[in-house]
Amino acid sequence: MNAVPSEDRRSGFVAIIGAPNAGKSTLLNALVGSKVAIVTHKVQTTRSRIRGIAMDGAAQIVFVDTPGIFKPRRRLDKAMVEAAWGGAGDADAIIMLVDAERGIDADVERVVEGLKSQGRKAVLALNKVDAAPREKLLKVAAALDTTGAFTRVFMISALTGSGVADLRRHIAENLPKGDWLYPEDQIADLPMRVLAAEVTREKLYLRLHDELPYALTVETESWEKKKDKSIRIQQVVFVQRESQRKIALGEGGKTIKAVGTQAREELEEMLGTKVHLFLFVKVREGWTDDRERYREMGLDFPKD
Repeated sequence: MNAVPSEDRRSGFVAIIGAPNAGKSTLLNALVGSKVAIVTHKVQTTRSRIRGIAMDGAAQIVFVDTPGIFKPRRRLDKAMVEAAWGGAGDADAIIMLVDAERGIDADVERVVEGLKSQGRKAVLALNKVDAAPREKLLKVAAALDTTGAFTRVFMISALTGSGVADLRRHIAENLPKGDWLYPEDQIADLPMRVLAAEVTREKLYLRLHDELPYALTVETESWEKKKDKSIRIQQVVFVQRESQRKIALGEGGKTIKAVGTQAREELEEMLGTKVHLFLFVKVREGWTDDRERYREMGLDFPKD
């Protein structure tokens, strides 16, 4: 264990913000060194604020992966954007992640303006630098630097890990002095019931691709430890219409069985024990307007 005197310790919360699909969840997992957030090709898959915990020298960094910031159109969109800005507002430091390949678009400009309106400065991390031409990288970095919203710029690849250690070290060195907030070996501040539901939701997204819209959520209904130390988990996949339920189930239940197998295998690896996973698909019309569903996802129910 890390024998760091309490007077030398640093700790704090660091929000990772950015436009949808900039790679925030991939970066969080890279910074922590373990999977704590779901990663898919779809935008806006992170709904609530997910905390991943990393140690770097004398510092304990609590990274907060926030939903992507975009122009909200629905109640759920609004709740996700409010959660993102709430995470940034509560943080000791902010990393703004920008997809260097995509460059500066309306969503990136919206995040920069939000930072400026809050009077906050961030560390800029240009992601996917291995895929972007050097000329474009320098152009994007220079343009964002002129906004005055950033204290440092790091060129990284969240996927390969290039530059991630330097980014983490910089953040660690600039956190406030203070004792660690969590046990040294803890990597996430998320109830296992919620994390298990996130694993299943990821597998659904990856399996269904564009067949099913974002209007699905997964809840862990029961979590039971058996005498043989295995865990029995029962989850419900909520969709909004019967047609969506049929897509999630698949012909003869093939889709949901495949999703269940993939989720169970990952949960067994995470938990280090045998898992019995039971999935049910139910229609709950208008769940995106249901206050209780927002509480389950760790979101505030937004006012109209």
